[in-house]
Amino acid sequence: MAKVTAEGMKNIPFDLAITSPLIRARRTAEIVLGERQVPILEDSRIEEITFGDWEGMCCRKNNYEIPSDEFPKFFSNPFSYQPPNGGERIIDIVKRCTEFYQELINKPEYQDKTILIASHGCACRAIMYSIYEDNNDFWRGNVPPNCGVSIIDVKDGRSTFVEIDKIYYDKSEVKQHYK
Repeated sequence: MAKVTAEGMKNIPFDLAITSPLIRARRTAEIVLGERQVPILEDSRIEEITFGDWEGMCCRKNNYEIPSDEFPKFFSNPFSYQPPNGGERIIDIVKRCTEFYQELINKPEYQDKTILIASHGCACRAIMYSIYEDNNDFWRGNVPPNCGVSIIDVKDGRSTFVEIDKIYYDKSEVKQHYK
């Protein structure tokens, strides 16, 4: 998926990439950038949400492993979801991702730059949550698809969505995590 996405984004003149420190995000950024000589920075604020004691357990219907009736709220009513020991609440990831985004768009050296951000589903929605005027639906109908591309144009401190969850690969490969 990253290779197909990279092909679809090959003509974008990125000035900088910022990734989560998790290997899959960094590797995705490297694949998308290809041979372009673009600096890659890591920022832990855009890491995926931490699931604490549930980390690494499957949450898909066909092989569900999470030992709690609480977990479905993560998708259906995220702000009332109560994480396990060591896990984060949705409001926690929104706070750190909003801090990241506000710092990013307000750095003078990043004005008029095209920046690739490689992160994770919940973290991407948390970044976008800070931009939406209507914050009634955290997930906006779905978890972002793997290698989904959202484009945000920032002018004079105002963010405008150009594209949300665009995919360059076959739509039949998109896996819905809830519904």
